[in-house]
This record gives sequence, C-alpha cells and structure tokens, in this order.
Amino acid sequence: MDSWATFGGDLHLDLDAGRARGLGLRAALEDALRTAVRDGRLAAGTRLPSSRALAGDLGIARNTIAEAYTQLAAEGWLASRQGSGTVVARPGPGPGPADPPPGPPAPAAPAHNLRPGSPDLSRFPRTAWLAAARRALATAPHEAFGYGDPRGRIELRRALAGYLARARGVRTDPERLLVCTGYLQGLGLLCAALREHGLRAVAVEEHGLPPQHAAITARGLALRPLPLDEGGARTDELARTDAGLAVLTPAHQFPTGVPLRAARRAAAVDWARQTGGYLLEDDYDGEFRYDRHAIGAMQALDPERVVYAGTASKSLAPGLRLAWLALPTALVEPVTRHKRLADGQSGALEQLTLAELVDSGGYDRHVRRSRHLLRRRRDRLVEVLAARAPDVRVTGLNAGLHAVLELPADGPGEDELLHRARRAGLALNTLGWSLAPGATPAPGRPPGLVIGYGSPPEHAFEPALDALCALLAP
Repeated sequence: MDSWATFGGDLHLDLDAGRARGLGLRAALEDALRTAVRDGRLAAGTRLPSSRALAGDLGIARNTIAEAYTQLAAEGWLASRQGSGTVVARPGPGPGPADPPPGPPAPAAPAHNLRPGSPDLSRFPRTAWLAAARRALATAPHEAFGYGDPRGRIELRRALAGYLARARGVRTDPERLLVCTGYLQGLGLLCAALREHGLRAVAVEEHGLPPQHAAITARGLALRPLPLDEGGARTDELARTDAGLAVLTPAHQFPTGVPLRAARRAAAVDWARQTGGYLLEDDYDGEFRYDRHAIGAMQALDPERVVYAGTASKSLAPGLRLAWLALPTALVEPVTRHKRLADGQSGALEQLTLAELVDSGGYDRHVRRSRHLLRRRRDRLVEVLAARAPDVRVTGLNAGLHAVLELPADGPGEDELLHRARRAGLALNTLGWSLAPGATPAPGRPPGLVIGYGSPPEHAFEPALDALCALLAP
C-alpha cells in the first residue's frame, strides 16, 4: 500500500503502510482522518467521499470505510446528514493549529466619500452590461478564451478605434491600440519600453496623481516637475529638462482642472519632434464636458510622437480594470512585448463585453446619462458652497468629476482641515496631496481641497455636502 493516497477534493490522506499493519487497516484509516481534521486539512463542513468512492480510491473494502466513518461520527469528528453524505463535524479534541494573532483592525469606512477619481459606483449600468455580456458570449469564437494577442481582443480594439475617432478625435487604428489592465499598467509598460532605449527622466505636471508618480519612479526613472498656471503646464520648460517623456493631462489638468492652451500643446509636440521624445496624453475623463465645446485629443497633432491613454475607470468603473493606449508605430512592438511579460493579456470577457457595449450604442447612452448627472451635481456643489461657505472659491468646473476648493488664506490650512475631516468621517484630498515629489508650490497659490463630487451614491450626495459645509464653517 502506498504511503499517500489521493483523498477527495485534492486533499491527501496519510495512510502509512507500516502503521496500518500495526493498528489494523480500519484503525489506521480512523487515525489518518483524525489527523487531517486536527491539522486543518479537512475543515468543518467539508463533505467526504462516499464509502464506495473512497474504497475505490484507497483499494480497500467498502465496509472498512463505512465502519471508520461510523466510529468517527460516534466520537464527534464526523456527522452524517440525510441526503448530504458524511461531513466534518468539528475539529477534534487535542491541540490544533494555533490561531493567528489578531491583526490591526480594518480602518472604518468613511461616512462620506468625496475623494476624486471614481464615479458613483451604484450607477454602474448592470442591466446594459449584462445584456452586452450575454450577446458577447453568444457570438465569441472559441479561441477568444485562450491565450491571445497581448494587445487585446480585436473586437474591442476595432470598437475603440471607431469610438475614439468620433468622440475624442484620436487618429489610430486597431493595430496600434493596446488594451491594458488600468492606466497605471499602461504607464508602466510605456516607461519600461522607453527605458530600454535610454529614457532616464519623465516630465510631469507639478500637481498630478501620486500613484502615477510612484509608477514612474518604480521603473527607476526620475521625475521632472513642470510648473502650472492658468494656461496649464508650462511646456516651454521641457527644453530645460533632460526628460525623454512628458506626461500631460491636456483636456482637464488633474487636479486643477485647467485645459492646456493650444500654443502650449503645439510647443509640447514641437519639443517631442525635435528631441525624439514622446508625450503621454492622459485623457482620464475626456467624455465629461459641461460648459464648453469638447477639447479634442492632443494626439491628433502628431500620432507618432503622442501616446494617447484612455480608461473606463471614470466612465464605467475602476473595478473593470480596462484602459487603452493608442501607440505610435515605433512603440507598438516594445510596449506589446512588455505587456506580454507583465500578464500576457487583459481579461477577454470584459473586453468582449465592452466592445459589444460600444458597438451597440449602450456606452454612449451611459456616458450621456452620466454627463447629465455630473453636471447637476456640480451645479448643486456650487450652489451650496455659495450659500454656506461664500469665502471658498470653486475652480476647475468646466469638466470632469471633481473640483478644487480654494481656501481663504486666513483660515485653517490643508493639514488642519484634513485632520478635522478624518475625525468627522469625511474622505477628501488636499491640493498638497497631489504635489509631485521635488515640486515647489507656485508662489501665491492658495491652499485647497480636491472634491470628487462624482463619488457618492445618489442618496449620500446631499449628506456629503452637509458634512463638507460643516467642515468649512468658520
């Protein structure tokens, strides 16, 4: 008899042949089952194989198995349930595995969430998404569920090429699109590919997304902050840096909300052409414009020097982990190679579903509904603050899912307000939170809060505004 025999559920039962000879086969089986329960390999509630199945696995008589089960049930190790077979009743007496020491308590969820970066997740279009998933599954080829092109499913790349051309003015084609698992992965892939070709520093706007800064430095690259003013990033400063890549948010600077002036867009593209560098256009909330005409993608100025990055995190939900890069021809192969090394490919089912949602018009309908809701929330934020916190100036209002609240110079500072907010269960970010490492705040820029008015579910929006106004009250 082998020392180890396969037990149901890919567990193993330690039936030592010598021990079986000394104790008798049934006693050895009972001892092995007790040990498996005691050391946690068979948890309470685990259903055991039938006596017939286990007898076949172990090559011993069925009666021996049945008698062992009966004895262990009498001892309280096992329990027989009508129609459910034999299950593990509870750990037996005697020392078992020690309970792990208790960890630190999980931080309590904030009562009110006004952090930027997420839409109202309760408005995820579940019905439309489910219908699109059913249609996609019904028509998907079998090979869609195997290992595929690291750039992503061709169905989604085709749908995105058409959508980005008409909605954002992006000039690309399915062969130059790459689907990635979130924007930060796309940024990391681009940095890794360019680092192989000598990239050592990346220019970033002096205020931006801290995880983006971390993703860049994690690749061994230095940050070169660009000053910001009312015209966006000072792209004329690029020539004074040693950067080979500049990451910009030209349509809606994060977090200040200002668009990049046309002349500065042109200057950035000229810098890339003259130096052989690249621009990464982070179009994180490009679909959401309210009081002005949509600003087209900067990528259209030179698709061979500008990498366009888009995402479903703001339009649908960050949990989908779907983003995309429109790549210059020269970068398709190296970035795709790094995507293959990173995770092979993004999830096929999510890609097929999004492709169906875009092609059916469901994505456009959802974006239009979201745009209407966000504009209404923005207007309500402005209205409430004007009435209850008139000393606070609200900026960055023409687009997006967030606004910046400029605080009075003689009032509490950012750190004090953040401390008060935490005590009140109000989650928000300060303007200082977004400052890039090594950047110096612009002289005269007032302290501020970054308020994500798109984040709360509908029923929680007014209470969140009440909590914000209480925080800002003198």
